[in-house]
Amino acid sequence: MREDYYVGAYWGPRRETALECARRAELFFHMLARCDPTLAQWYRGGRGAPRDLPGHPVRPVAEEWEQLFLLGRNRTDLSKKVIEDLGFRVLVWNGKKECTFLKCSCGGYSPWGGPNSCLLDPPHEGPVRERLLRAPVLNEVLTSMATAWDPDFAMASSSEMVDLMEKRKFEVRVGWMTYLSRRLGTLPPLPAPVRIEPVGVLGWLLTLSPEPMTAHNPEHVAFTARIRELLDRAGLIKRLKPEPSDE
Repeated sequence: MREDYYVGAYWGPRRETALECARRAELFFHMLARCDPTLAQWYRGGRGAPRDLPGHPVRPVAEEWEQLFLLGRNRTDLSKKVIEDLGFRVLVWNGKKECTFLKCSCGGYSPWGGPNSCLLDPPHEGPVRERLLRAPVLNEVLTSMATAWDPDFAMASSSEMVDLMEKRKFEVRVGWMTYLSRRLGTLPPLPAPVRIEPVGVLGWLLTLSPEPMTAHNPEHVAFTARIRELLDRAGLIKRLKPEPSDE
């Protein structure tokens, strides 16, 4: 049975300017282009796009992404005043028939506005989906997200597995692949066949299996739950709910 896999990176309130976010995006999209050919060119919506293209082409340069983030600021409904502490949001897609979507929410520092995040949704079916949902490719995608965005955690998993594993609203999600920042604590010993790889000096990438972990396989569910329990005992799962700042 097909499951809806996605890749997501999440981090708490972090006040950054549009340019600071754009520099992260520039690095991320340069790294992402090396993961798979379908991840090299991206498009955004809006009026005036060329008729022969699926949207406005987006170049992986900081100057262009800075303008996109400024256009993607949250505003009030009536006065359209910018809500500074909610940061910036941009949605792009790769324009392929088997479409991949990518959403970036960054620069937010409000405790009420939800986490900053970078989310990649692969195609729902087709050969490109099968190619992207391979361990070596997702390893590179997660490494790119972790390196560029410096999240608290990131994961590649099916939504169905996340629903089975998640116990609290504010917690680190554990999936087929999970990135954990060193800010969260110390990584405990984990059983085979878990593969642990450092991501620079930022954190660790855990791969539970060379093959996709599925919520419809009881052994996969039990093993993922076991890894989550070990990480929880080590204090790496529970996240503190953001509190209002004094600003």
